[in-house]
Amino acid sequence: MTAETNTLEMTGTYAFDPTHSRFGFVARHAMVTKVRGRFNEFEGGFEIDADTPSASSAWLVIQGKSVDTNNEQRDEHIRTNDFLALDEYPEITFRSSGIEGEGEDFKVTGDLTVRGVTREVTFDVTFLGAVLDPWGNTRIGFEGSTVIRRKDWGVSWNHAIEAGGVMVSEKVTLEFEIAAVKQ
Repeated sequence: MTAETNTLEMTGTYAFDPTHSRFGFVARHAMVTKVRGRFNEFEGGFEIDADTPSASSAWLVIQGKSVDTNNEQRDEHIRTNDFLALDEYPEITFRSSGIEGEGEDFKVTGDLTVRGVTREVTFDVTFLGAVLDPWGNTRIGFEGSTVIRRKDWGVSWNHAIEAGGVMVSEKVTLEFEIAAVKQ
């Protein structure tokens, strides 16, 4: 965290502001374009230790049914056993296990659970700043991403394209922008 933000007492518990946050993904489609999606229902937060960022933590629970790729037919397919198997595993979760870095750049490592499979991932995270909002709340912002292999979580559905290649890329970028409010 930068010296400019130290005028605010940032240490404390924060809850994500869902109206100003986004959790999403990007996957290549048909080898020629990208499909972007987001999840509209989630909750999460941080425990921030501004003096010792490595003592901080983060958690997230996403309701998978809220997937939104701007195409209802595709969204319904993503909800099935071909992809997220939401009837059996309705939530996607993340809980941090370690945070490294200082200033604006961090590596946040933790356990990502999708389809009942938990694997460790590391997000590259940028601290965007802190501000006292018009209502007197301390508000902080972060953005980040990581690339995963969807097969590592049991998501292997695909369809071969006649000209070569497949419908859905093996690699998927997970990305987020977070606004969080001190509790």
